[in-house]
Amino acid sequence: IVAISCVSVGTGRGGRKPMVFRVAITDLWGEVLLNTYVFPQKPVTHYRTEQTGITPHHLSSSSCMSFQAVQDKVIGLIDGKIIVGHCIWLDLSVLDISYPARYTCDVALYQPFRNALNTPLIPGLSALAWTFLQCQCCTGAKNPLEYCRVTLDIWYYQWQAWEEAVHDFNWPCQLPPSQYFHYFT
Repeated sequence: IVAISCVSVGTGRGGRKPMVFRVAITDLWGEVLLNTYVFPQKPVTHYRTEQTGITPHHLSSSSCMSFQAVQDKVIGLIDGKIIVGHCIWLDLSVLDISYPARYTCDVALYQPFRNALNTPLIPGLSALAWTFLQCQCCTGAKNPLEYCRVTLDIWYYQWQAWEEAVHDFNWPCQLPPSQYFHYFT
């Protein structure tokens, strides 16, 4: 089991198209397996600094890897493992990776969590953390390592019920937005 979280910057007109800029993966105990910046494939038109904490100086980071190297590393780290995350479809899309849906545990889509929050909308990670862990998190710029660790803690809260439902062919999650279906096999 691993957790994944990505931070994206904007590219294209108005910075509307997301492009991965930072990737973090932790193991089940929150130990860092990957924490790197990704050298942009296209010109960055919006760093989204308020949400991401990323500025142009991060481009010179010694831990900045090429997109292809990061994609290969991520594929190697997640292969055959269960991925835990929040809005995993966004991470897979910016990494341009497809993965078996059966091996994903997305706390944003888990129906019992949504029922407990009494919302048809995709719940934010901070709302999930407050409801199930009674902790405040995800304040300020997005820290993908914090996201990995918090999603693991939230997932762990219900992991047995989640796995039993999957084992019984009773998929316990809502589907991701339809434009992201091709990232799940």
